[in-house]
Amino acid sequence: MNDLEKKTPRFGPGGNGEAFYRAGKKSTKEVAAWLREIGLDAYEYEAGNGITAKEATLREIGEECRRHGIAVSFHAPYFISLSGVEEEKRLRSVEYIRESLCAAACLGARTIVVHCGSAGKIRREEAMRFSADTLYRTLASVPDNGVQIGIETMGKKNQLGTLEEVLTLCALDARLVPVVDFGHLNARDCGGVFETAEDYTRLFDRVANRLGDAVARQLHCHFSRIEWTASGEKKHLTFADTMYGPAYLPLCEALARDNLCPTVICESAGTQSEDALAMKTAWQSFSAAMHGEEELRR
Repeated sequence: MNDLEKKTPRFGPGGNGEAFYRAGKKSTKEVAAWLREIGLDAYEYEAGNGITAKEATLREIGEECRRHGIAVSFHAPYFISLSGVEEEKRLRSVEYIRESLCAAACLGARTIVVHCGSAGKIRREEAMRFSADTLYRTLASVPDNGVQIGIETMGKKNQLGTLEEVLTLCALDARLVPVVDFGHLNARDCGGVFETAEDYTRLFDRVANRLGDAVARQLHCHFSRIEWTASGEKKHLTFADTMYGPAYLPLCEALARDNLCPTVICESAGTQSEDALAMKTAWQSFSAAMHGEEELRR
């Protein structure tokens, strides 16, 4: 267990939200100190549109995160497609994942987050075979640098990324881990998926049954309210937008009750820092009520 791992959940934002810039901050090199100041302890570096930062910059950001006790993860480019029909596209994705693993190592990140790809023009079974092949090629060609490849559950119905599909892919190798996006899963099923603490507990139990208790307890998660249509995910919202779920309080209750310690990255639309802090505060309240203040401080 490294010095950034704890026996309690971690909460933080995906990228730099509006509050970061309102506070007068301009560079991601400043984010670690700012997150610690406001009470958060996790951060996901966003490279969805491609990796543009230099290695030296990533190392500086990573060093600041280590110094301030911020656990870092890395979101790989969105254009990665594990299930691309064209072999050339899948081979390019292998290279993008390799580059993401190198960037994550510079940051000191434990996990990179990768999207599965589309299943809109081919049968899902074929898309799964392509995804497995891409992952096998990746694992065979990239040395293990200690960074896990996280496969994310997705929000659109024409994408690979149901919980079952993600767990099946992660079962291929110990370096593959699920990244559960609760908002995505809620959106692809048109709402109503996560309304009680038991709804969340059932998901953690499914992960544990397939991949083991340790994976489930240390799960890497994304959370946001997401507007959906009949096709699934439409757009990310804020916690103030209450028409669409999922609800975060039952999740915080489940984490406290079951002594789970995931990393929860909030991806609200611009308010990710404030909403991440709301989740951490809620978890602390539930934990204190259930286990007492002394246990919470451990």
